[in-house]
Formats: sequence, C-alpha cells, structure tokens
Amino acid sequence: MQVKGFLAAAVPAGVRYAGRLDLGLIFSQTPAVTAGAFTTNKVKAAPVQLDMERLRSGLAQAILVNSGNANACTGKEGMDQALATGALAARELGIDPSLVQVASTGVIGQPLRLEPFAQAMPGLVASLSPEGFEQLAQAIMTTDLVPKIASATVDIGGVEVSILGIAKGSGMIMPDMATMLCFVVTDAQIVFPVLNRLVKAGVGHTFNRITVDGDTSTNDTVLVMANGAAGNPWIDEDNLQAAALFGDALKGVFKELALKIVADGEGATKLVTVRIVGARDEDEALNAAQTIANSALVKTAFFGEDANWGRIIAALGRSECTFDPQRVGISFDDISLVENGVALGADREAAATAVLKQPRFTVTVHLGEGLAEAEVYTCDFSYDYVKINADYRS
Repeated sequence: MQVKGFLAAAVPAGVRYAGRLDLGLIFSQTPAVTAGAFTTNKVKAAPVQLDMERLRSGLAQAILVNSGNANACTGKEGMDQALATGALAARELGIDPSLVQVASTGVIGQPLRLEPFAQAMPGLVASLSPEGFEQLAQAIMTTDLVPKIASATVDIGGVEVSILGIAKGSGMIMPDMATMLCFVVTDAQIVFPVLNRLVKAGVGHTFNRITVDGDTSTNDTVLVMANGAAGNPWIDEDNLQAAALFGDALKGVFKELALKIVADGEGATKLVTVRIVGARDEDEALNAAQTIANSALVKTAFFGEDANWGRIIAALGRSECTFDPQRVGISFDDISLVENGVALGADREAAATAVLKQPRFTVTVHLGEGLAEAEVYTCDFSYDYVKINADYRS
C-alpha cells in the first residue's frame, strides 16, 4: 500500500554490521500532525527523550531510525548524537531539525558513531519512494525473523483514508510497551488532540497487552503521522463518529502488528491469547492475564505442549486479582479442562493437549466474580530463546 504524501527508504549504513539494511527514513511532503507513545521504563534512551520533547508541538515531517545501536545509557554524548543525526537528515531534506523524530534500536550502552549516518544520508534521502516501507520494515529488525507490516483503509465522509504501519520487536517484550518500534503513517485529516487520544487508547489495548519475556526496554516508541493528504472531512471533537471509525481502523493496525511481534517472539513456536473473564473489574482481569502470560513455568509448559493447568492456577493465585479458587474454570480453546477448581478428567486433558499442539490457541480462565474481562497475548519459551539471548552482543 502507498499513503498519499509519504515516502520511505532504507540503506545499509554500517551502524553495527556491514552490508545489512540498518538506517531508515520516513518523510512527509508536508508537516504532519504527529502523536506518540513511549516506554514507561525509568531508563529512557536519548532518542525517546528527544522525541518526547519535540512532540509537544504535535508536528513532525520525518522519522530517522537506525538498528544495531540503541543509543541508550550513553549520557550527554548520546543526546548530542541523537540531535546530530536528526540534524543531518533535516539538512538533506531541507526542513527544520525540530520536525525530525529519531529512533534507535539495538545494543544498550554503546556510543553511537556519527560517521555512518553522515556518509549514508545523501543516498538515503535520494532513495525515498512511496514503495520504500517494505525495505524500512527490514532495516529496523534486530532479532526479528520477519518484517512486520500492516495496513487498513477507512471511509471518512465518503473519502478513503489509508493507514500503513510497520513495527519491530521480538524480545525484551512486555508492557509498557515492549522493546519495539512502531511507525504509522496516514493521509487522514485529523486534529492533534483527537489523534493523540486515539493513539494512547489504541496502544493501551494492543502493544500494552503483549509479552514475550516480561522485560521492558529503554527505547519503546510508537509514532503516528497524519498529513491530511486524503482531504477527508476533519476528524475532530465535533465529528465523533469519524473519530470512532478512524480509531477502530488505527487500533486494528496496531493489533495486527502487536500479534506479529508476539508470533515472532525470540524462539517462539506458539502464539497464545490469555483471556480472563468474570473478573470484578478490568484492572484485576488485566493483572491476572499478565501474571499468567509472564509465568516462565506456564510458558515452558506451552512449549512442551503440556496441559499443566496447575501452573496456570498457581500463577493466577499470585496475581492481584480477587477470586475464589473453588469457582475457577480453565479452557484451552473450546475444551473445558477445569470447572469449579477441579480437573474434569484424563479425556479432557488429552483433548487440551491436542489444542496445545496448534501454533495458535486461547487459554480462557473463568473467575465467576463479575462481568469484566481482559486479554493478553504471549508466546512460549523454547530452547532457542535462551540461545538467542545468551550471545546477543557477540
């Protein structure tokens, strides 16, 4: 898909490795209304700090992103380099440096060299194209096995509006948000307060509902640029129906990318939805789902295709959710394995084990305490997860 008024490109700059795509750029031909969401980790990389400051204007025209080096925990030098790389892009594009958002992903704690950016920038800008997003999705990969792209269209007042998103993420994945980058472009005509609200809400129910390993990164960034090129009726506080339609489409793109991140989790062989129903309120349901989804014992049982429901109820028991163990039910897809806290027998366990052999399935925990529910998306822990993370820096 192409989105009116947006160009993208990626080149091999040698930020860390030679000969691989590792420097990318998104450019809007006009300044775009831009909103974002960032890591809640107390340790924030220089690009995150810079972007949060610049986004106070609600406008951006370019996003410069590199893989191979996170530019995190690099002190004043790291901020200087973030500013300098953004300035290089701005000069080549002929725009104000304040309109450039920067993002980095990769190894933490290593100085970012400016030379690869300076040498690659002319070629990067010259390569900008409406079809450049697929290469960009490849350039932001670290331990990812596949690029992640999603798109949608939505009718706003009789005008077709396009939304295109790319993301990266495979490990160190846990709300809020994950070690992930996500960039979305849209030609929608929308005011900043509404876009900002929709981005925060969409992230809250998608990227903040995924986990691979329970670790939160220093660089998590979601940026959404809207340049208005579609010419649709303004999406603002006086057009709530249009805001709802656009918000649903944006959330759909977020969710598709979020699920692709979990499915591509480091060493993952299963994509699992953990669903809590019958909780007293949504916060308790979410906490219960996250506790189960992050349990190493639960995740290793998923990998071993072992319907060990005892690990699930034990994880539930250490959550902050209120429940009576004698009312709990547990199902794998449509196979009910536990009712009122008691197993339903060997035949049900065999059927549940068959479910676990599938690449995707849902674990549903019924609490019987209320009407609230929540979902979290996770994956299994395999041997390969340990191998990948044992030598990540080498």
